[in-house]
Amino acid sequence: MSALQDLEPKKVFEFFEQISQIPRGSGNIQGISNYLVKFANERGLEHYQDAQKNVIIIKEATRGYEDMEPVILQGHMDMVAVKTPECPLDLKKDGLVLRVEGDEISAAGTSLGGDDGIAVAFALAILDSDEIAHPRLEVVLTVDEEVGMDGARAIDLSMLKGKYLINVDSEEEGVFTVGCAGGARVDFELTGKTENCKGRILELKISGLQGGHSGIEIHKEGANSNQLFGRILEELTRVYPVRLANVKGGEADNAIARETVARFVFAEEKNEQGEQISYRKDGIQNLLNAIRATLKEELATRDPEFELTYSFSEEQEKEIEAMTTVDTRKTALFLCSLPNGVQTMSADIDGLVETSLNFGVLKQKIVLHDAYLLASYSVRSSVESAKEALIRKLYAIGRLAGAKYRTRGDYPGWKYRVDSPLRETMVSLYEDMYGEEPQVVAVHAGLECGLFMSKIEDLDCVSIGPNMKNIHTTDETLSISSVQRLWEYLVALLARL
Repeated sequence: MSALQDLEPKKVFEFFEQISQIPRGSGNIQGISNYLVKFANERGLEHYQDAQKNVIIIKEATRGYEDMEPVILQGHMDMVAVKTPECPLDLKKDGLVLRVEGDEISAAGTSLGGDDGIAVAFALAILDSDEIAHPRLEVVLTVDEEVGMDGARAIDLSMLKGKYLINVDSEEEGVFTVGCAGGARVDFELTGKTENCKGRILELKISGLQGGHSGIEIHKEGANSNQLFGRILEELTRVYPVRLANVKGGEADNAIARETVARFVFAEEKNEQGEQISYRKDGIQNLLNAIRATLKEELATRDPEFELTYSFSEEQEKEIEAMTTVDTRKTALFLCSLPNGVQTMSADIDGLVETSLNFGVLKQKIVLHDAYLLASYSVRSSVESAKEALIRKLYAIGRLAGAKYRTRGDYPGWKYRVDSPLRETMVSLYEDMYGEEPQVVAVHAGLECGLFMSKIEDLDCVSIGPNMKNIHTTDETLSISSVQRLWEYLVALLARL
C-alpha cells in the first residue's frame, strides 16, 4: 500500500514516492537518472542525458504561451543519504520507508531526501500534465549537488533558451532566496604508523547532538561530534599513552556531525627502568567522567542531549593492530587544532553568516601497517577572498601536521541582482495570492544558481521551496500542506510568466 496515496497534490506525491524507492545518494545516481530518461521517452519529450548523468527535459509552450519567455525549472536529483545506526537498510540498494504523521512526511530510520526530491516531483508533475498552462519549459535536474555541485559544474546548457531560472532547492515557504555563499570541500589525509600490541580495548561514543545542514543551521552553533572527538583525544593522549585503533564520525561533509565512535588500545608500556607499567582502568574512567561533565555543562543550552559513553573489554586482548602512541598523539594535536563553525558574520546583512566551515566526516583505515586518517570539510563564504583565506588556513594546519590535502567541488557564490524582473513578478504574485509580502533573502547555504549564471548570460534566478526541517539528517521532515501551497503557487506562476 502506498504511504502517500491519499495526499494532495496527488501527482506530486505519486512521483515523490516513486523516486523515494530509487537509491539516489550522491554518487549513486545511475538509477534515478535513467528513471528520468524513461519518463521523458514515455511522453515523447525532448531530453538530454550527459556523461555525468545530468538530465534536461524540455516541453514546448502550451497554446497561447508560444511567445512568452521560456522558463528553466531546476533542482537536483541526489540526496544526502544517512541512516541511524540501528537502521537495517542499505541506502545504496534499498528504497526509503516513507511515513506520514499529521502534516509531515518522514522516512523511518533515514533521511527523507525532500532536499531535493521535491523539486524532481514538482517538475515531473508539471511535465506530465496536459492541463497546466506554461511557456516553453526547460527542466534541468543535476547530479551530485550535495558533494560539491559536480553536475552543475559539468553540464552543457547550450540547448536552453530561457533567461528565467526557478530553483526549487530552498526549505522555507514564503522565503525567496536571491543570493548565496560560494563554497568548496577540503580533504585531509594524515598518515601514521601502526603496530601489533596487547592491551585492554576502550570503545568510546559521542552522540545525541542535534546536527543539521552545515549552511542553513551552522549559525545555531551546535556541537560537532568530530571536533569534540579531537578535543577528547587530546586530553586522553596528554595523560595516557593510548593507541587509536579506529574512528568513524559524521555522514557527509555538508552535514554537521552528530555522532563519532572510536576504538582505542591501552597497552602495557615499559618505563625508563624497563619495568612493565599497567594503566589503571579507574584512572581512565575518572578522566572520561570529568570530560563528560565539563562538556555537558558547556553544551547544556546548545546541545542538551549530548552524550559521551564508553566501555572497556573485560580482559586484555591477545593482539590488535593500532596506531603508535606517538602518531596517536600527533593525530590528537592535528584534530584539536582544526577550526569549525562560524568564522565571520556578514557586515552587510544583519544575522547572515559570511564565512564558516564544517568538519563533516572523520574516518580511519589501516593498510599494511600504515594508518590513514581522513578528514573532510565543507567551507562556505559569501566573500570569495575570505573563502580562499580560510582554505589556505586549513592548508597551513595540514602542512604543519604533515598531512596531505586537496580542494574539490569549488563553486562560486550567487551575487544579488538589483534588477530582477523574475523576482518582481514572483513577489507580486505571492502578494496577490496570500495577501502578504514574501521574505527576500540571501543565504549562507550553497545553491547551483551561481554556476548557472556563469554559463548563461544575463540569467535571472530565484530559489523557492516548501517547508522542510532537519534536512541532511534522519529527522528530516517535509510539510504536506506547504507542498500543496507551493504547487498552487508554481502553477499560477507559470501561467503568469
